Amino acid sequence: MGNVTLTAADGHQFAAYTAGPADATRALVVVQEIFGVNRHMRRVADAFAAEGYAVILPALFDRTERGVELGYDAADVARGRDLRGTIDAGKTLLDVLAAAAALPLGAKRGIIGYCWGGTVAWHGATRSSAFAASVGWYGGGIAAAKGEVPGCPTQLHFGETDASIPLADVEAIRAARPETEIFIYQGAGHGFGCEERGSYVAADADTAQARSLAFLAKHLA
Repeated sequence: MGNVTLTAADGHQFAAYTAGPADATRALVVVQEIFGVNRHMRRVADAFAAEGYAVILPALFDRTERGVELGYDAADVARGRDLRGTIDAGKTLLDVLAAAAALPLGAKRGIIGYCWGGTVAWHGATRSSAFAASVGWYGGGIAAAKGEVPGCPTQLHFGETDASIPLADVEAIRAARPETEIFIYQGAGHGFGCEERGSYVAADADTAQARSLAFLAKHLA
C-alpha cells in the first residue's frame, strides 16, 4: 500500500495510489472524481483492497498539475472542473491503461470510477480491451458516449435528482445500451456515494457498493 510512479505509453510519468494484496487474483483500477486523489478516493481504494482486490488509483490530473487533492466546496468544484477541462480523454485512457498494466500479472482486471471517473470507466470499457468488467457511478459524460459499445460487462449507478445528469440522459443510455445494468437511486443527487459531500446518502451508497462488489465478483471470478 502506498504511492508509486507509473509511465504511460506516451512517456508521461504520473503518481498512483496502490492498496491490497500483491498476489490478488482480482484487481481494479479505481478512477478519481474531479477532486483528485484525495482522502475520499483513497478510502474508496482501501475499501476494495479490504475485499481482497489489488487496487491502483491513478492521479489523472498529473498531466496538468501534480498532487491535486481538493475538497468539496464551491471553489473546489470550480477548480476541479477547470482541471478536468485541461485533460485530453485519449491521454487519460493512456494513464488508465498504464495503471491496468501495473496490476498483478494474471489477475482479472476491472475498472470502477466516480463522477468524471465514471465516464473514464465507460471509456475503459468501450475504447480498450483491458478490462473484464466496468462500473461507473454518476458519470456525466456517459450519455454523450452511449453509442460506443462496451467490450466487457458494464454496470452504472445514477441519482434520480442529479442536477448534472438528467433522467432523460439515463434513459437514453438504457435505450442505446440495453445490455448494461443500470440502477437509479430515488431521491439521490450527484455524489451520493461520497461521505464528505452534502449529497451523501449512506443507505444508497451502501446499496450501490454491494451491487458493485457483486457485479465485480461475478465477472472477475
